[in-house]
Amino acid sequence: MKIQILGPGCPKCKQLEEAAEVAAQEFGADYQIEKVSDINEIMSFGVMMTPAIAVDGEVKSVGKVLSKDEIIAFLK
Repeated sequence: MKIQILGPGCPKCKQLEEAAEVAAQEFGADYQIEKVSDINEIMSFGVMMTPAIAVDGEVKSVGKVLSKDEIIAFLK
């Protein structure tokens, strides 16, 4: 499972990355977290607001920091 955090590295992006790490560990998935900070690559996902999260290339949330439980729901 590939979890991508889309954002320039702002505090909210880092919060989302930390929550995703905890969620993936609790979920027990074999995962890889990738930070995507290149604006052109972020826009290629159709994302105009950050932070955003994508799971296996599919954008799940844009413009907000999700809780660990919200992220686990996307991993199921």
